[in-house]
Amino acid sequence: MSISGIQGLPLEITVVGCYNLDDKEWISRQDPYVCLEYGSTKYRTKTCTDGGKNPTFQEKFVLPLIEGLRELNVVVWNSHTLTPDEFIGSGRIQLHKALSQGFDDAAWPLQTKTGRHSGEIRLILHYSSATNQSKAKLAPIPAPNYATPSSGMSQVLPPHQQAPRTPYPPTPAYTAPSPYAAYPPPPQPLAYPPTGSAPPAGYPPLSQAYPPPPPPAAVYPPTPYPPPTYYPLGTHISSDFQFS
Repeated sequence: MSISGIQGLPLEITVVGCYNLDDKEWISRQDPYVCLEYGSTKYRTKTCTDGGKNPTFQEKFVLPLIEGLRELNVVVWNSHTLTPDEFIGSGRIQLHKALSQGFDDAAWPLQTKTGRHSGEIRLILHYSSATNQSKAKLAPIPAPNYATPSSGMSQVLPPHQQAPRTPYPPTPAYTAPSPYAAYPPPPQPLAYPPTGSAPPAGYPPLSQAYPPPPPPAAVYPPTPYPPPTYYPLGTHISSDFQFS
């Protein structure tokens, strides 16, 4: 369980008593009392007059917790009237169990300043906030409140109470039509002219070449005109002569 977020929350400590304390008195019985130290806070029990080695206190204290401080110091003293009080023993109380489980009842060892065992002290620790947090985490989640169907609406039965349904006929498989089925097949090309067929009317016979051969070209150069008549040099031609 998480023990974070304890700042300022109350912790109840009950000092029950001490057992087998070192006896600091030779003639009379010693008068022990207990001091609690947590942070800067200090608490003191009443003096158990003539408590001796096994004093009983049964005193309860409530101290506010400090975040990050999980330890409590206890010191047992022997009360004197005319001289200073005498140290009996001290111990460190771990708070982890009380903070995580909400309760701890145990006897803790005490030691002298030299580390020698000097008895035990019994404390009861009660942390109520841990119980409240545990109950909040373990509280059952309420079931959702569904609206009751009205009389005009059909009530849905559980699957095991429903009548078997008639299966639907299987849907035939869909075949996509060919996109070319709507068009007629293209005609086969015919040879021109068709083999073995008679030529259509109006056309010249096949024996005649087409197109007709051009007419024969004239001989070039053309035949010259009749040569002119040459007269011998020195002959006089009369002006009365006329060409016919």
